Amino acid sequence: MASMAQFCYIIGPSNLRQKYSSFRFCFQNPVYRKNAPSNISTRFHAKPSSVSVSSSIVCSAANKPSSSSQVSSAAKIRSEVLSPFRSVRMFFYLTFIASGSLGGLIATTQLISSLTNPARSSEVPDILTGLGIDIGAVSIFAFLYFRENTAKNAQLARLSREESLSNLKLRVNQNKIISVSSLRGIARLVICSGPASFILESFKLSEPFTESLLERGVLVVPFATDGNSPSLDFDESEDMKEITEKRKRLWQLAPVYVSEWTEWLDEQKKLAGISPESPVYLSLRLDGRVRGSGVGFPPWNALVAQLPPVKGLWSGLLDGMDGRVL
Repeated sequence: MASMAQFCYIIGPSNLRQKYSSFRFCFQNPVYRKNAPSNISTRFHAKPSSVSVSSSIVCSAANKPSSSSQVSSAAKIRSEVLSPFRSVRMFFYLTFIASGSLGGLIATTQLISSLTNPARSSEVPDILTGLGIDIGAVSIFAFLYFRENTAKNAQLARLSREESLSNLKLRVNQNKIISVSSLRGIARLVICSGPASFILESFKLSEPFTESLLERGVLVVPFATDGNSPSLDFDESEDMKEITEKRKRLWQLAPVYVSEWTEWLDEQKKLAGISPESPVYLSLRLDGRVRGSGVGFPPWNALVAQLPPVKGLWSGLLDGMDGRVL
């Protein structure tokens, strides 16, 4: 069951009231480096009290090589856990292939000897029968081994991509950067990737479902692919104060290390046969695995209908009802 205490600790408290009722955040190209303190330059532009407030989402970039092409030991261990008897099956398949190949080799030498010796010509039909059985057995077990190995490689590739996703970084606020794996068991991430206009429209479409999405532990990660910073407008009027705080929490996360996020998303699009320019969404389960994806806007209403709450009577019983893994 997801822990709401952990959720609040990682995401942090709601935005505090400022001296002015509205303001704008402008982050000037922050660059985050591992093993080095963050260097963030923040400017606050105060303006007189008004109805709305805009928060500019800016993703920092770092030219770091991605390890998505390498299969980590963690991915191999997870593969063994998910398919514990696969190695045993593959071992027996190889054993049967070796046994059939040895039998076929012996039968071939006997066949050659019988064909060259007229006195043993009566043994040829039996030898051919045995040779056919050996060839058939080798073919069947080779096919089974090839299919098992293909499934293993596909699973390792998927787990490796999920492991790469879990290592990607997110900015919660100006002083806190976490990895995607930190939200496992706590939040269900929805990644919106596309131009700034796509992010803004997704932001508007999510408004009627804000409270329901938060109850289900959904947090949105907006990733603008056109280099523009989408400006999310929040209504700061007194009547909308409560819903505005929830809206800010829902859209609080922002990706860090743009190059790594871009590489991971491009790989996902390539595997799905989607154009790199297409706006897409990805929905993650509580365990951090991809449960759904598609081209276009996230189906907020479907997420509300399909996902169970992360707290309350049904939280523990329905924690595994996130949907099947893609």
